[in-house]
Amino acid sequence: MRRRDFAIGTLLATAFRTVRAQEPAKQRRIAIIAAGPVARIHNPAVRAFRVFFEELRRLGDVEGENLTIDGYSGRGQPAGYADLAREVVSRNPDVIVASSDAVARAVRAATATIPIVWIGGDPVTAGLAASLARPGGSITGVTVNAGDEIWGKRLQILKEAVPSATRIGFLTTRRHHHLRRLR
Repeated sequence: MRRRDFAIGTLLATAFRTVRAQEPAKQRRIAIIAAGPVARIHNPAVRAFRVFFEELRRLGDVEGENLTIDGYSGRGQPAGYADLAREVVSRNPDVIVASSDAVARAVRAATATIPIVWIGGDPVTAGLAASLARPGGSITGVTVNAGDEIWGKRLQILKEAVPSATRIGFLTTRRHHHLRRLR
């Protein structure tokens, strides 16, 4: 009896391993909400998305294999972003990529549980982060404009790099005209 039990157990374990090996990898779902045309998401000329997909592939997430990308367009109509965000949230993706401040605000209002990756301007001014030091919430992202609170830190780093500097100037837009006289 014991040999038979051992043989059956070994056979079942082997069969289970074979079935597990044939199971597809967990399918991840990313929802990308573009403020403009959805065609931009897979357009190789749009560097931000091209680099995003390249990095996902490098990490082992490949669209069509273990990754599904659902693209949505806000059609440049901010009045419809809230409805679109609720629709996307109702489909329960693993993560939502928001391509503008307005889209990110709409998505944040629609969910507190699905992680949001945001691409935009100043997160503090946009109301997406309490501060750069302690952003809080479920939003992470990338900005080239970290807002006014970053200028003091940049000046501090410059002063440490060039301690003999007594005058520092920089060019800016009118929006930052009040920062012209940093000392």
